[in-house]
Order: sequence, then C-alpha cells, then structure tokens
Amino acid sequence: MAAPDTDPRLLRAFVAVAEELHFTRAAARLYVAQQALSRDIRRLERELGTELFVRTTRQVSLTPDGERLLPHAHRVLDAHAALRAAFADPAERPLLVDLNTDGMTAARVLSRARELAPDCELMARFESGLTWAAGEVLAGRLDVSFGRAAGLDPAVLAQLSVQPVRYERMAVLLPHDHPLAGREAVAMSDLAGETVYAGAGNTRTLEWTNLAAILFAEWNIVLAPPAPLAVGVAEFQRVMAKNRNPVLAVAGFPPLPGTVLRPLVRPVPLSPLLMVARRGLDHPGLSALRAAVTELAGAEGWMVRPPDSWLPETDSSLMGHCS
Repeated sequence: MAAPDTDPRLLRAFVAVAEELHFTRAAARLYVAQQALSRDIRRLERELGTELFVRTTRQVSLTPDGERLLPHAHRVLDAHAALRAAFADPAERPLLVDLNTDGMTAARVLSRARELAPDCELMARFESGLTWAAGEVLAGRLDVSFGRAAGLDPAVLAQLSVQPVRYERMAVLLPHDHPLAGREAVAMSDLAGETVYAGAGNTRTLEWTNLAAILFAEWNIVLAPPAPLAVGVAEFQRVMAKNRNPVLAVAGFPPLPGTVLRPLVRPVPLSPLLMVARRGLDHPGLSALRAAVTELAGAEGWMVRPPDSWLPETDSSLMGHCS
C-alpha cells in the first residue's frame, strides 16, 4: 500500500468515519455534506488501493487495512497540527523561556515580562545550562534562554541574538563547617589549593565549567573532577555533602540547608548573564522580555561593572555588544 502526498483532508475524513462508524455523524462532525465525505473516502481508498470500511445498510466497520491505517493517520494529523502551530501567528503561541535555574535573575526578568505583557503566554522551562539550551533554541524547541554566551561554539553563537542582562557576582557555596565558612567574604587567594566543584562532567553546562577553569587557573584553584549529575535541590545537596567540595556559584544562588554562601572578593569575579534567542524571532513575549531586562537592569544597576572585578576579555566584549 503506497500513499504518496496524501491530502490531510482525506485523512481527517477517514479518522472521523473510523471513530464515529457512521457517515452522517462523521459528516456533521466535520461540517461537510455526507455526499462530499463519501467522495473523500472513496478517493482515499483509490489512492491507497484498498477498501477501508465495510459498509452495510445497518452499520459501518473498519477493514483490516482500515485498522492498520488509523494509527498512522493520527500521527500524520498530529504532525500537521504541530506544523501549523509552529508557524501560526506568534502572538497566539506560548513563548518557551528557559530560566536555567529557578529563583534567580532570569526568573525575575520573566516575572516582570509577564506583567508587561499579560496577554502573552510565557512558559518557563529549566534546562540547566546554556550549552544545551542554545541547541534547543536553534532547533525550535525553546525560544529564549539565559547564560554565559561567550562559552558557546562560535557557529552556534552566530545564529543567536544576544542581549546583556547582568554582571552577576560569583560566590562560593561552603559546607557550614568549612574553615572559610565563618568569613563574611572569601578572597580568591583564600581558595588557593582548594578543590572546587564547577559542574565538570555536565555536558549541559560547559560554558560555566569553562569560565571556572579560566578563573581557577589564575589563583591556583583545583577544578573538582566530574560528580554524578544531580537533578533537584535535594540530590544536589546530597552529592555536595558526600564530596565535601566547595561549589562555585553566583551571589543569588538559592540557600541550601547545611551550607553557607559567601561572596568572592579581591578581585570580584563576575559571571556574565545574557539573554539569547534565535535571530529573527518575532514574538510580543520576546519584546516584553527585552523591555523587562532594560527596566530592571537600569533600576538596579545590573550592567554597572563593580570596581576591582574580574572577567575574561571575550566575555567583556560580548557584554558590551547587543544584537
């Protein structure tokens, strides 16, 4: 049975009859005349070279080939609906926004954008790393993400629009009984010789591990080896307690029981946060996100680089660039 270029309308007619097992009810469901519906079914049967229904004066039933066609027809129609949705009016579909981690800067941007565009549906996602999320953005499975864009493959970055959001101050997450836990701030030199975890082995967050490796090389800090990928706060806390290594984080990292978060100083290392989207994406929700970034960054000084700060030159250049 071959079915090249079968018209989705014919498959919709087939599915309606297959589910109703009654031509009159199926025609009413599709808002077409029964004669037109019967004509479409006969045309589909000619194209497929087989009978799909057994028709008697009392009932309609599927033939074995009709039974075989039904799941295929459903899949084709589902794919057709997804295709139409993907290219529908942008304002009519949700904007999928990856926050990486909840409760931080990106979540605040999303919250304000929802206030600025209450008629738009902005749906949060949590992909935990821009390296992974950028590929999802280019594939159309996400629309927007946040993170360190300078760590992306240049071929990927070239296909994205970027908007600087914030210079986030780095911090270190310490077990509560760590010798440095009692300090109000931790100098970079205090970490010399320490083994600090920064996501090594997590292929979703390569951009973060790369930034940490550059930072650690300058202060003789050891990058902790890969640890089991922990999903969720409880699992992350369990793995951290088992390995006992400090963890590189940002100042706004959500608190974890049994740990303390201390800002890093002398110098202040920065994590550059940018918002990325596919080039050419046109959606009112994206406009709201951009407006939210501009408003919050201006009101709270997010783009003011603190004195005595550290940031690789590649990141500095990108933070000064908007496309």
